Amino acid sequence: MFSTEVTYEVVLFSVGDTKAGTKMGKLQLKDTTNDSLLNCILWEETLNRLDSKLFRPGNLVRIVSASFNEKFNNCLVSSLELIKEAKAGLDAKERDETFRKLVGYFDKINDEKIKNFLNNFFEEHKEQIKISPAAKVMHHNYIGGLMVHTIECVDFAEKNLELFTLKLNKDVMLAACILHDIGKIFEYTVDLETGLIDYDENFRNEWISHSQYGFSLCMMNGFKRIAKMIAAHHGREEWGAIIDLDQKDLEPELYFLHLMDNLSAKFGRVNVAMIERGLNWQN
Repeated sequence: MFSTEVTYEVVLFSVGDTKAGTKMGKLQLKDTTNDSLLNCILWEETLNRLDSKLFRPGNLVRIVSASFNEKFNNCLVSSLELIKEAKAGLDAKERDETFRKLVGYFDKINDEKIKNFLNNFFEEHKEQIKISPAAKVMHHNYIGGLMVHTIECVDFAEKNLELFTLKLNKDVMLAACILHDIGKIFEYTVDLETGLIDYDENFRNEWISHSQYGFSLCMMNGFKRIAKMIAAHHGREEWGAIIDLDQKDLEPELYFLHLMDNLSAKFGRVNVAMIERGLNWQN
């Protein structure tokens, strides 16, 4: 039964075209009382009336007017009210500080070729790196989220490398953590005012995924081991991996990057919740 008293959390929002050539919004909401999901449609007229900031992931909203299906898991929304606005991500000062922390890790790499490449690439793409999210939905999906995710991966890698009996090349491991998602600075777009994240269609027309971009970037610059780690970091083909870790006799370093990435991604939800409550993730 529909009630205007229910508070929903915005999970996902996108805008596409209908067959008639008009705009249509797709909005996924989560009922905060039971975590059930509600899929909503908004026609162009409604989109034009409502402030786009309403649809920021993490926002708490109330449905004022809507038509529901019989199971009350799909609806056509005509009016929404903002209850609590989520933070869009890192502000300008936080982005600058986080970027400085991230590039500070380059000094821990002894290989001059790798270090020079990282310094040059990150300087050239500084502004994109500062604002890029790490995902649209799954984890670290906010302004500056990619930097946070990358730093977590490097931190996890440093601590775990100390525990391993098997000695892995630290320069290669850290560089792989730093570069494994770098293609996301081109794969996603993010609105700095609303915090809304979408896919960059130009990127999607040229590349299969951010993993393919990172693999190609490293191969072209002679970092073949790093490229192979990036190709495997999603773990399974169905998850987007170029190399499936279910194969036999793979190098241990391929599993290492996947595990560091997965650990950060799992905790990414915690970071998002902290940011929505206005807490500093670095504390």
